[in-house]
Amino acid sequence: MTTISANQPIRFAPRTLARIAGVCYLLIVGAAFNEGYVVPKIVTSGDPAATAAHIRASSALFRAGFVGDMMAGVFWIFLAMCLYLLLRNVHQLLAGAMVMLAAVGGGIQIFNQLNQYTALTVATDNTYTHAFGTTGADGTALLFAGMQQNGYIIDAVFFGLWLIPLGLLVVRSGWFPKALGMLLVVGGCAYIGNMFAVILHWNLAATLLLIPAGLAELSFLLWLLVKGVPADSMPGMRDLTAGPTRHDVP
Repeated sequence: MTTISANQPIRFAPRTLARIAGVCYLLIVGAAFNEGYVVPKIVTSGDPAATAAHIRASSALFRAGFVGDMMAGVFWIFLAMCLYLLLRNVHQLLAGAMVMLAAVGGGIQIFNQLNQYTALTVATDNTYTHAFGTTGADGTALLFAGMQQNGYIIDAVFFGLWLIPLGLLVVRSGWFPKALGMLLVVGGCAYIGNMFAVILHWNLAATLLLIPAGLAELSFLLWLLVKGVPADSMPGMRDLTAGPTRHDVP
């Protein structure tokens, strides 16, 4: 029987890491499903009664959106971990910044789903109707649904910030087109700009800024899944347990 020592090197092929990262990126679409379809379909801004009624009538869809968004936050963190292992030898400081920003953003995204689940609970549990009355319970459900949407505005900062070091790593690596890396940097800045545009009620600007951001992420996702990285892109890759070398110092 083969045993694995605690000190035995663990190696991942770069192409395998790229494919795993692509799959993780693909699974993040759960967030787009929730924010782009479920929440707009169910939550009616300024109308607590309609929102609560929609949640009760489409509770299965609302739960599916909640689960999809939760899993998207988890897979965002897994994605960053895979990309860190793939790109850390390119520039360790940038790779560390990328994974840290993604971990914070993914954590915010996961925790933010507490608001959606609370809205679901208040709208579907008669306990809150008895305690607050129908009007009070409906208003509370809308309040938490709105807080969930506002949480995404805050998290947009991290949607953008993590793409900037990722884009720079892509440019420096030589394994991807440099234009793809620059597009990721532009997309990251666009996400941050979108956050300010939403807060300032610049609705047209907010919508337009999502175009380069979405294009950047979709392009990188497709590249990871279809093209990946060359099989010999990191012939000298070290063990995961190895410490930093002088080449890791920026």
